Amino acid sequence: MVVLSKPAPVEQMSVIKTHKSNSFFNGIPVIDLSRPDAKAKMVKACMELGFFKVVNHGIPTGLMARLEAEAVKFFSLSQAEKERDSGISSPFGYGSKTIGRNGDVGWIEYLLMQTNKESVSEISKALIRDNPDAFRTAVSEYLSAMKKLACEILEMMADGLNIQPRNLFSKLLMFEESDNLFRLNHYPPCPLLQGREGKLTGFAEHTDPQIISILRSNNTSGLQISLRDGSWVSVPSDQKSFFINVGDSLQVLTNGRFRSVRHRVLANSYKSRVSMIYFGGPPYTEKLAPLPLLMGEGEECLYKEFTWFEYKSCAYKTRLADNRLVQFMK
Repeated sequence: MVVLSKPAPVEQMSVIKTHKSNSFFNGIPVIDLSRPDAKAKMVKACMELGFFKVVNHGIPTGLMARLEAEAVKFFSLSQAEKERDSGISSPFGYGSKTIGRNGDVGWIEYLLMQTNKESVSEISKALIRDNPDAFRTAVSEYLSAMKKLACEILEMMADGLNIQPRNLFSKLLMFEESDNLFRLNHYPPCPLLQGREGKLTGFAEHTDPQIISILRSNNTSGLQISLRDGSWVSVPSDQKSFFINVGDSLQVLTNGRFRSVRHRVLANSYKSRVSMIYFGGPPYTEKLAPLPLLMGEGEECLYKEFTWFEYKSCAYKTRLADNRLVQFMK
């Protein structure tokens, strides 16, 4: 078992009241990528929840298991080894408890990296002493599969919306300058809450600013999403499937047709949760605005045009729970 050293007092973190009878939400859309109705169901899920699960995705379970094993191996190191000076520039590399620059904290430790080969190699050499090549290979192979899956899903979304070309969304992830990121998250068991009411926030509520996020975790639950009525529901874990988040940028591109999902993670008192998230983002210079070809006659344009750099800069200046898109609405 891995426990964070020098834990921040519980008072500094949000304790979420939960009901003992808290059950999992059974309304998560499940999209079978092999079925002909997948595109239509995907669009419906993006409009209603901004969140869905994909099955029959073609990603080998061995690929997922190898990366999870490498992540567990790293997070099992002593705190001193994980926190040693790596020379990696913030915000990349290892972090614990502090999320961002504006006071957000959580019961979490993580590795954050860019998805290009140079960044993955740098992280591997700087932080992994025991067989860095195994870590680098596991991450690289996983990222290659995630990029392909993200583009496949985005192209299916375009097909479902009947827009051409079908790579209108996916091409934004394919540029050499595309701002694609990858996080490995570890939520250790939280002994401070054992026997107490409520759960500690692992990662506070937020939306993802990018276009799309692909999440996979071990079989420990903790992820929750917010429904349209503002209520929070727990997502059943499934280590063989992937969960897809619509990001703020995709909400803008579709003029609000697709909904950026608000979500959070609650720490488990007894079990460790490991998750891996691929964030598909556009180049910094990419201009984002509602696509004219999606706009109906007389339809109001909800968002001003802005670059990804402008939006990401805004995100870095705000708290996790803030609604960043409000600043870019007309």
